[in-house]
Amino acid sequence: MISLLHKKILLGVTGGIAAYKAAELARLLRKQGAIVKVVMTDSAQTFITPLTFQALTGEQVHTRLLDPDAEAGMGHIELAKWADLVLVAPASANFLARLATGHADDLLTTLCLATEAIIAVAPAMNQAMWRNAATRHNCSVLAARGIRIWGPAVGEQACGDVGAGRMLEPADITQQVADFFEPDVLSGKTVVVTAGPTREPLDPVRYISNHSSGKMGYALAVAARDAGAHVILISGPTSLPDPPGVKTVRVETAQQMLTHSLETARSADIFIAAAAVVDYAPMQVSAQKIKKEDHQELQLSLKKNPDIVAAVAAQTPRPFVVGFAAETENLLLHAKNKLSRKNLDIVIANDVSDTTIGFNSDRNAVWIVDANGETAYPEQDKGQLAKVLVRDIAKRLEQRNSKASRGN
Repeated sequence: MISLLHKKILLGVTGGIAAYKAAELARLLRKQGAIVKVVMTDSAQTFITPLTFQALTGEQVHTRLLDPDAEAGMGHIELAKWADLVLVAPASANFLARLATGHADDLLTTLCLATEAIIAVAPAMNQAMWRNAATRHNCSVLAARGIRIWGPAVGEQACGDVGAGRMLEPADITQQVADFFEPDVLSGKTVVVTAGPTREPLDPVRYISNHSSGKMGYALAVAARDAGAHVILISGPTSLPDPPGVKTVRVETAQQMLTHSLETARSADIFIAAAAVVDYAPMQVSAQKIKKEDHQELQLSLKKNPDIVAAVAAQTPRPFVVGFAAETENLLLHAKNKLSRKNLDIVIANDVSDTTIGFNSDRNAVWIVDANGETAYPEQDKGQLAKVLVRDIAKRLEQRNSKASRGN
């Protein structure tokens, strides 16, 4: 993690049980060298006291919009100008709605309107509230304005529900802050990411597919977005919501994914083929549901699906092409063969026989294989791993472009 020495973080705390985590977040930011000033809403103060944050940050905690003692009553403007980053954690559903509609009826929302600093929010709410269409719309509006949305995490909630809605852990948010202050390594670049499985229909109700959850591909799309890229995510069927600030195209079949991949790759700088494309599709698709009463045995004739990543790599000109190798044995051997056979720049290889990583897991461990060898990346959260991989890919793209320029 890079140092946050002298970085000025304005930490907004809204009402919710996750407010207690904001105390640990303030402590970790200070530990990394940041100067932290805290703004609390009225509802936040019902969960945790201003004195707690004052003790942790060594700074006055701000709670009132119209405070005659704060910079002659214009303290909110001074705070808005002071911050290098405005971070709201936790950000309640109510706060996100008010921020999206431009409210300025308390200190925190007024600061967000008045600041020229980047704003980041760490949502925290019940899983049903997070999935609600109104919240999804509000997040899309905020992301379109350049507001960073960090999280939420998936897990058990205070109400007993399980799902997406937990605030990210303080250590994870601290890492996000550190990453924010790194250069936007993909600024001005276009990145296309494929993710999830494909489905090949047998009849109107049945299909051939695989166990891919799409989590790694989605994490890469978010990491590329956070690195400054314009990101297009071509997703097969998943249960994951569209990432805010990412153009998401939903597809079902390998042929549909191929069509969109070839179209978008023409203008892309990087193409990351993280989707688990089904290798074969039925030769014939029944127009009606196949009735088991009519068949004691059912034989299927299958045909090979198009090789999407190879087709993109064969284009002229071509983007920097990243393939994936999800293997159960001889991982590096299969990855090296895929690299040369499909003319890829790199292959990211992972062992899907390990049930603790890979498909449906929130964690992964991978190897990056290129023409010069391989590099191991140890097991870690897929979100953090995606950030590491995106920085690696950005560096390799820069080296390739630099080499091409020297060659000309």
